[in-house]
Amino acid sequence: MSANLDSPISAPRTISGEGWAAIAGAVGSAFLLAKKLLGPKPAKPELMSRADFYAEMLDIRDRLQANYLALLEKLDGNHRELLAALERHTVRINALETGLARVDERTKK
Repeated sequence: MSANLDSPISAPRTISGEGWAAIAGAVGSAFLLAKKLLGPKPAKPELMSRADFYAEMLDIRDRLQANYLALLEKLDGNHRELLAALERHTVRINALETGLARVDERTKK
């Protein structure tokens, strides 16, 4: 503490125009931020109703299932064709083996 009681009291500082503008800007910014954060949130509109969504989902499932069944039928057809071709080749190979065995017997004598 100061022992000198006769010291002059300093004059209060005044705020300049720029200071008031800065204060007003800060208060305004705080107000807008509070309004944005605390204001009511608008409800997001539903893009598709739940019933429409489930109907579309079932439709897609049915189309996928139809594609799956078509692929299975095609695979079964290809499998049958391969088995038939294998059977034809088996018969041909057996005939060749028989002919080769006859030739082998003739050359041994």
